[in-house]
Amino acid sequence: MSIASDLIRGHTDTIILAQLLQGDSYGYQINRAIEVKTNGKFGLKEATLYTAFRRLEELGWIISYWGDETTGARRRYYSITELGRENYYRLLREWELSREIIDQLVRTDRSL
Repeated sequence: MSIASDLIRGHTDTIILAQLLQGDSYGYQINRAIEVKTNGKFGLKEATLYTAFRRLEELGWIISYWGDETTGARRRYYSITELGRENYYRLLREWELSREIIDQLVRTDRSL
């Protein structure tokens, strides 16, 4: 079963920032980590991923730089900034509150 992208779409920034908290990375590697963590149930489309990178960089939440690979294509790496860390934790708190509210709204006495 795959997760409906509508459910997760509003949390793309949080998901990307969470990956970058673990260390600098590049697009394919970030998306692969997401797919592995979700056992293949979720992945970001390339256009969505790179649009999010541009937005996050414009906000000052991440910075990018070119890697120094000696073989293969050069990769653009992304790194979370202090402002990005602060906003990740804010977004995480918002997610946790939203999850609690949604749980209350969709559960019935019979589903408990």
